[in-house]
Amino acid sequence: MKDVIIIPTYNEKENISQIISETFKLLPRVFVLVVDDNSPDGTAEIVRELKKKFPNLSLLLRNKKEGLGKAYINAFEEILKDKDIKKIVMMDADFTHNPAYLSEMLKVADNFNVVIGSRHVKGGKTEGWELFRLHLGIQRD
Repeated sequence: MKDVIIIPTYNEKENISQIISETFKLLPRVFVLVVDDNSPDGTAEIVRELKKKFPNLSLLLRNKKEGLGKAYINAFEEILKDKDIKKIVMMDADFTHNPAYLSEMLKVADNFNVVIGSRHVKGGKTEGWELFRLHLGIQRD
């Protein structure tokens, strides 16, 4: 059974190589699906190059920026075609979701249907956000 990590991207060339490398370093058997909204900064090209190094990496390239929700919907439509999927993880490419917690979360998911990591729990944190974003819990595009 496969564990799949979905990483939606738009203009993440600064982060994508590092987040993918770190994820596979920690979880070499996991599968990673990057869903790119046709980033003008070349994010998809970086992922294509990384696919040569990481055989469990795949890219779903979308024609235009349609937002995070539709990126996840398209990713689910794609990965659920595979009947061998055990767990699905959703995470950001910008390290607001630290890959260091993935192993623990996947283990906990053996006993639960849903596992949620949050910056709003004891020990959680958010760096570099404006005060209004911290209080409202929203994210700007």
